[in-house]
Amino acid sequence: FPGLADVSISQDIPVEGEITVPVGSSSPDEDYSTLDEPVKDTIMRDLKAVGKKFVHVMYPRKSSALLRDWDLWGPLVLCVALALMLQGGSADSKDDGGPQFAEVFVIIWFGAIVITLNSKLLGGTISFFQSLCVLGYCVMPLTVAMLVCRLVLLADVGTISFIIRLIVVGAMFAWSTLASTAFLADSQPPNRKVLVMYPIFLFYFVISWMILTFTPQ
Repeated sequence: FPGLADVSISQDIPVEGEITVPVGSSSPDEDYSTLDEPVKDTIMRDLKAVGKKFVHVMYPRKSSALLRDWDLWGPLVLCVALALMLQGGSADSKDDGGPQFAEVFVIIWFGAIVITLNSKLLGGTISFFQSLCVLGYCVMPLTVAMLVCRLVLLADVGTISFIIRLIVVGAMFAWSTLASTAFLADSQPPNRKVLVMYPIFLFYFVISWMILTFTPQ
């Protein structure tokens, strides 16, 4: 091209180098993925996480422990266990002394979904599945109450048995309500907490009533 012969390159400007992309040193933790871990380690890690959530429910306090890493494994296990214990007899029996498995399952999950939607409509900041997680895990005291009631009914079905069951179910009902309130209270608007907590009260009351009025076949 004409004129390029008159262009000179200064000796002060470097015209050579390495065409490389700097790559930061990666630590082993950054390269580690849960897809690479053994199945046993994955199961044990999940079981420990579920166990920690059970501990938080047994010792409820205002904390976001159940909200940070939500899961539905614990609520599913509790729901199935409670429904099985409320199953008073065989599936062929029309009068088995208690609600059928599907009825209990639907009541628990449908009730939890309704409470969650009510919370969201009232301006709650908690997510849908976080609320389901908390409500499901807080069924644990009532599941324990059902187990105790089944054992008491094996021994006696008289007045003393009813009084014992009433005390146990009442205490566990209060425990479930207070535990769920402790986890969900801070996520609700201050002027609407009562509107959110009232359906929770009714939800655990219905489950408690099913447990208290259960009679084996």
